[in-house]
Amino acid sequence: MSKTSKIKIGIVGGTGYTGVELLRILARHPNVKLHAITSRTEMGVPVAQMFPSLRGVVDLLFSNPASGILNECDVVFFATPHGVAMAQAPELMAKGVKVIDLGADFRLQDVAVFEQWYKLPHSASDALKKSVYGLTELNRDAIRQARLIGNPGCYPTTMQLGFYPLLKNNLVDASALIADCKSGVSGAGRKAEVATLFSESGDSIKAYGVQGHRHTPETLEQLSKMTEQPVNLIFTPHLIPMIRGMHSTLYANLLPAAQSLSNDELQKIFEDAYAGEAFVDVMPFGSHPETRSTRASNMLRIALHRNGNTVIVLVVHDNLVKGAAGQAVQNMNVMFDFIETAGLDAVPVMP
Repeated sequence: MSKTSKIKIGIVGGTGYTGVELLRILARHPNVKLHAITSRTEMGVPVAQMFPSLRGVVDLLFSNPASGILNECDVVFFATPHGVAMAQAPELMAKGVKVIDLGADFRLQDVAVFEQWYKLPHSASDALKKSVYGLTELNRDAIRQARLIGNPGCYPTTMQLGFYPLLKNNLVDASALIADCKSGVSGAGRKAEVATLFSESGDSIKAYGVQGHRHTPETLEQLSKMTEQPVNLIFTPHLIPMIRGMHSTLYANLLPAAQSLSNDELQKIFEDAYAGEAFVDVMPFGSHPETRSTRASNMLRIALHRNGNTVIVLVVHDNLVKGAAGQAVQNMNVMFDFIETAGLDAVPVMP
C-alpha cells in the first residue's frame, strides 16, 4: 500500500465513545476516507446529528450493517461489545477486508479462558488463531503482517508498557506484581447505568473487580511472554470522578541481582526500551505524570520511582485514545505501511 493511497474505512459501533473517537481521529487522517459507519438503531441518521462535534467534518449517515457496505472497505473497526466482532470478522476477512477489533473477542488466544471470563462461546476460533495482539510498541512486526488485530484493553496497555522493561531485562520478581489502576467514567461506555450517573460517580471514588477483572487474564497472557518466570499479578481497578484518563501505579520488587542498580541505571533501561517511540514518553526519574497531560492524545507517559528495592512505575494515558481508538489507528497505520503517527499528532488538551 502506497503511503499516499487513501483506503476506505468502515466502523461498526460508531455510536459509542470509542466510535466517536475513531471518527474524530480518522476524519483528519491524510490516508483514509470514511466510507461506512453502521448502526441498526440509528440507520439513516446523520452522524453529525448524534455528535455535533463532527458537524462540518463527517457528512455520512449511519448505515445498515446488513447492507453489505462493509465489504467495500479496506479495513473495518469494531467498536462494539464482545461477541459482535467474532460474528462478523470471518466473513469480512474472506472478502479481503482487514479487521481491527477494539472489543475483547481477539485479545485472548486461550478460548477456554475467554469463555470463562466473558461468559459466551467463542464462535471464531479459526480467525482467533490468525489474530495479532495489537500493542504496537511491543508487537509492531507481527502487526505489520496482520489481517486481524485484537486491540488491547485500556488497563492492560498501561500495565504492559509499565512492566515490560523490568520483565524483559529480568530485573524484578514476576510472581509479585501489583497494579493499582484508576479510570475515568468513560471507560464504562456510553450507556445508561446507575453506577456511572453523575450523582453516583461524581465526588466519589471506589474500587471494583477486586476479586477478578476481565483485563487480568489478558494482561497475564501478555506479561508471560516477556519473562521466563511464572507471573502473578494483583490488579485492582478504581472508578474516579472524571470523564477520561487513566492512571496506573505499578509495583515490582527488584531481584537480588538487580538491587545494586542505581536509579540512573533503572531510568536508562526504560529510556532505552522506548527510544524512538513517538507515543511513549519516559519522564525524568521521580516525576508525577498527570492524566490531563495526555487528554485527547495518543501519548502515554511513564515515570519511575523507587522505595528501597521496590520499583514504582507511574503510567498515564487517555483511556479513549491510547487506551482504545488511537492505538487502533496506530495499528492501522502499521498494517498499511503509513507513517505511524499519521492522524495521531494531536497535542494533549490543557487545562
